[in-house]
Amino acid sequence: MNNPHTAGLIILASSSPYRRALLERLGLPFTCHRPDVDETPMPGESPPVLVKRLAREKAAHAGKIYPEAIVIGSDQVAVLNADILTKPGNHERARAQLQQLSGRKVIFQTGLCVLNSTSGSFQVDAIACVVEFRKLGIAEIERYLSLERPYACAGSFKSEGLGISLLASIQGVDPTALIGLPLIRLCEMLRNEGVKLP
Repeated sequence: MNNPHTAGLIILASSSPYRRALLERLGLPFTCHRPDVDETPMPGESPPVLVKRLAREKAAHAGKIYPEAIVIGSDQVAVLNADILTKPGNHERARAQLQQLSGRKVIFQTGLCVLNSTSGSFQVDAIACVVEFRKLGIAEIERYLSLERPYACAGSFKSEGLGISLLASIQGVDPTALIGLPLIRLCEMLRNEGVKLP
């Protein structure tokens, strides 16, 4: 974690352990800040617009507290047809969600924002990833949920863990987007702000 950073402190505006673990891959020193943002979708708001707005709001919230920093905000939703899937929160809802997803394709939209809180400039994007689930029996859903307990994950699974066994395919430009922080696009945004990578 000795890479120099020319623009000051890096803040990850997230309390997600998955995003923290992804950002640690870049070997940059950073601090986490839990943003206080209402994640309720606005009427008629499309999933890409929603995740970009929330990523920007999270970054802006942290940017007010850290006025001389590079702030990273991110948000993710899973979309089945036109329905946004929320984090299940408990076993029963996760079981129902995986039964609903069995044999179907789901689009994960991940919003990303990098804010330079010194200059006030934002970079914002949304990265899509299409996930196809295998046909899942109730016994394997129960086994999976009891082992991994993915109740804080949109779609009720963790692709970086045992949840990969539930899938038939993944299509997208960045596999880390599915976990919650698109590192390929993030690296480009950070380089635009003078962060030296690798």
